[in-house]
Amino acid sequence: MTDQSAKLDWKGGVPIARAFDDPYYSLENGLAETEHVFLAGNNLPARFGGDFHIAELGFGTGLNLLVTWAAWDKAGRPGELHFTSFEAFPMEIRDMRAALDNFPTLAPLTETLLAEWTPANGPVALTDGPTLHVITGDARLTLPIWQGKADAWFLDGFSPAKNPELWEPALLQAVADHTKPGGTAATYSAAGRIRRSLTEAGFTVTRIAGFGRKRHMTRGRLTRAE
Repeated sequence: MTDQSAKLDWKGGVPIARAFDDPYYSLENGLAETEHVFLAGNNLPARFGGDFHIAELGFGTGLNLLVTWAAWDKAGRPGELHFTSFEAFPMEIRDMRAALDNFPTLAPLTETLLAEWTPANGPVALTDGPTLHVITGDARLTLPIWQGKADAWFLDGFSPAKNPELWEPALLQAVADHTKPGGTAATYSAAGRIRRSLTEAGFTVTRIAGFGRKRHMTRGRLTRAE
């Protein structure tokens, strides 16, 4: 059987995907990056409440999940949080722990995640937390047949220049097809072709200030359903 686990190098405690030569999160501050790009980019936590579903391209270390979970808890609104992520190369638990040790404020949530979830599980209701489903495999195959629809998308694949497969127009169309009316998507990428593909898929796209040294990022709101 082919080993589909992530192969890593490390730089200053931050995991680098060997296949893509790209870090899993910002070398400056991964937690702040998630808050800026994916939470603020999707107008969260202001939209939290009721049964809210977030979907993500690229689970990686699980950092986006943990930052979102912490924000959900802090918001204190009624309802249930569902978090679905599409991941081709799941990270070993020991490597997830090493990466997440960089964020001690998330330690209690990290321990729950690492104790209760494995890639083979399917949906898991984390203790006092969201229902997590990490769908392993090529998102170009797994996303189109997914039965769910998300309120918000975290488009967190590696750089489009280094991992173009996760930014193909057909896959971004599948993102739109699996977004609720009025739902949103956010990504750190401001590449013109990404913005055009999202626009063609039905999102109204805005380029806004990026995180750290990145001048711009992209957010979109689904305004046209096919």
